[in-house]
Amino acid sequence: MSASNPTTESTAHELATIADNIAQYRSRVAALADRHVGDDRDDFVMAIHEAERQLRSAERGLIRAVRSAG
Repeated sequence: MSASNPTTESTAHELATIADNIAQYRSRVAALADRHVGDDRDDFVMAIHEAERQLRSAERGLIRAVRSAG
């Protein structure tokens, strides 16, 4: 499909919006992890950081999809 296809453009726009939202969630998750750095719950902090990495990966994947649409 070409970028001129209205369906592709609409999907790309929606994916970009979702990527932006994921970036905001990722930032919030990182801030939550920062609250607990230095606590005696390294396992908890590591799990939060892993979730943040997964969100970053999802964000990047969506951005790649948006770029390939255009």
